[in-house]
Amino acid sequence: MKILLLGKGGQVGWELQRSLSVLGEVTALDFDSQDHCGDFSQPDAVAETVRVLRPDVIVNAAAHTAVDKAESEPEFARLLNATTPGRIAQEAAQLGALLVHYSTDYVFDGSGSTARRESDATAPLSVYGQTKLEGEVLIRDSGAAHLILRTSWVYAARGGNFAKTMLRLAQERDRLTVINDQVGAPTGADLLADVTAHAIRQLQHRPQDGGLYHCVAAGTTTWFDYAKFVIEEAQQLKPELVIKAREIVPVPTSAFPTPALRPHNSRLDTSALHNTFGLVLPQWQQGVRRMLTEIL
Repeated sequence: MKILLLGKGGQVGWELQRSLSVLGEVTALDFDSQDHCGDFSQPDAVAETVRVLRPDVIVNAAAHTAVDKAESEPEFARLLNATTPGRIAQEAAQLGALLVHYSTDYVFDGSGSTARRESDATAPLSVYGQTKLEGEVLIRDSGAAHLILRTSWVYAARGGNFAKTMLRLAQERDRLTVINDQVGAPTGADLLADVTAHAIRQLQHRPQDGGLYHCVAAGTTTWFDYAKFVIEEAQQLKPELVIKAREIVPVPTSAFPTPALRPHNSRLDTSALHNTFGLVLPQWQQGVRRMLTEIL
């Protein structure tokens, strides 16, 4: 099996290099790759890359993920999140290749308190959410065989993440304020990568199982409770860690105004993924604890 991985340098892309390696020959590209173009600001050149390499599977982990910055550069965000993925999907359809793509809970408006299903109405609040939804639609309408995984609150041991930020601030400040009215499930890039490899394997034998699925770790939390968990776990894993913060205060989203609106409810129902692929997604604490063990 020939696999083309795009966006190899991101958190999910880095883990995909590991998980996809057991499936076949992987060509992994990023925006600055030299041999072939993986720069999503050049859709024609990326389409040419697909035509030249003729992969059996294309896994797209590239995206414009700077949520607030997208508000001030909507056309660039659209190029990276919709236009270029749409072109890739057209090429995949021509080749008969499978396209795997990642989307987000930001396609929903975050209202209510129930977990969203794949069939629920979308209503993005931000440019980022709008462009990711446009990417989904272009892929679906291309006719290409595809697997789209919507996820949320992605983290990894590699690169920056919320847990690392909280640990740093807890060592610098006496008091932390953390948002407590957004609910979701922290989801490890390694979990997404492993689910992807499993799904690709199944889709080789059961292409009818393709489509759109929600993929997040089990359970839910708030950023406030997530921060408390991270700091408490870090102290258990590394008792010599000096935590200066003696107070962690829950605050509403309004305490931290941002250019892009965030959904308050990021719960995603993963029953379709479980039922179709036979996967049991672990509790979010398990992955976060493992990540902390790696970084401490």
